[in-house]
Amino acid sequence: MCGRFQLSVKGKHISERFNVEVFDEKYSPSYNCAPSQNLPVITNTEPEQLNYFKWGLIPFWSKDPKIGNKLINARAESISEKASFKNAFAKRRCLIPANGFYEWKREGKNKTPYRIFVKTEDIFAMAGIWEIWKDAENKPIKTFSIITTSPNSLMKDIHNRMPVILNKNDEKAWLFEDEPAFLKKLMQPYNPEEMQAYKISSEINSPANNKPDLIKEFKGGQSELF
Repeated sequence: MCGRFQLSVKGKHISERFNVEVFDEKYSPSYNCAPSQNLPVITNTEPEQLNYFKWGLIPFWSKDPKIGNKLINARAESISEKASFKNAFAKRRCLIPANGFYEWKREGKNKTPYRIFVKTEDIFAMAGIWEIWKDAENKPIKTFSIITTSPNSLMKDIHNRMPVILNKNDEKAWLFEDEPAFLKKLMQPYNPEEMQAYKISSEINSPANNKPDLIKEFKGGQSELF
């Protein structure tokens, strides 16, 4: 799965990388993006600007918004069949900008956190889907889910899933193409030769922690219980 990620660059870097409008009064860099937070996304309906949706997809037909807590990820292999995801996959796709993500490797009774990123430290885009849900007062709430796939050779030793990281040349196609078979070809494990990973402090476990020190390589022993 993908349960945390990093988007700690300046707004102008996002603007230049994705050719989108970023308002500094809305955007805040984060070293610990977590579920239920409102986070930056680029949608197929408004590709020219950065929007802020809640992480944890709530299907439009759901009666209980708490379902979003369980739908932070959508599996690439079944996304076009699952009731919770198939409508959004067909009509509402998005890019989730990031410059790193986190995963926990199980080591006995412990889980050790890792930071995973592109070697160049460039911003990349994770593939996502989004949805509009309306509450009892008919107020729209926009949410998203990150798509995951099987791990590449780098990730395989850490976890059995990884987010779909799109190749830069495929980002527009992810937003605007409609053919399901074509879109499924984009949801592949990213090239491991372009990625890197290292252990970090268990401070990342708490969403309350959000500081540059979180991404420092951890040189100590085994991490604390998750």
